[in-house]
Amino acid sequence: MKRTVSDVAEVVKATNITWHHGHVGRPARQALLRQRGATLWFTGLSASGKSTIAFTFEHMLVERGYLAYVLDGDNVRHGLNKNLGFSAEDRAENIRRIGEVAKLFADAGVITMTSFISPYRSDRKRVRDLHEEAGLPFLEVYTATPLSVCEDRDPKGLYRRARAGELKLFTGIDDPYEPPETPEIVLDAHTMSAPDCAQAIMKSLEDRGVVNPTP
Repeated sequence: MKRTVSDVAEVVKATNITWHHGHVGRPARQALLRQRGATLWFTGLSASGKSTIAFTFEHMLVERGYLAYVLDGDNVRHGLNKNLGFSAEDRAENIRRIGEVAKLFADAGVITMTSFISPYRSDRKRVRDLHEEAGLPFLEVYTATPLSVCEDRDPKGLYRRARAGELKLFTGIDDPYEPPETPEIVLDAHTMSAPDCAQAIMKSLEDRGVVNPTP
């Protein structure tokens, strides 16, 4: 019987384990940092602007006195996920791991940005459910840059290689991208600058009470 992506992502091999509750709860950590933890899940095609905007927003948050951190797709594949490729199964496991890490960061009180193509709605929903079950804010941020613009940018030459058949299972070329249906934030990242996109995200977080309004 062929295993589905969901089956692969949900296999539990650990046994005889117990969750240990510490003496410091989430409210105490939030009080210490004077902020609420949250996850902003950036999704979009390669070269759509996800990482640039996420790192710009991280800088903006830190300048305003907030503790923030970016989990970037390429960076994470240098360490935590270096044993994963780009098959549907590996993509699912890639997102599962990052979803769990982002949840831990948010629980610790950190405003966390994740910059991953994360092409499949089912994988993104699984991460959203993980946060919602834990009572943690989760905002899906869609960098809605058209494929043609991403191909024109192509800073790493990946689209060119995919079109030439040198890269297989490349999202947008021979592997699908499923756009979010109801993202919390949509960025017109091909006409707006990274600072303008970051400011739009800040306004959304202010409206949701994740950060305090600018005085």
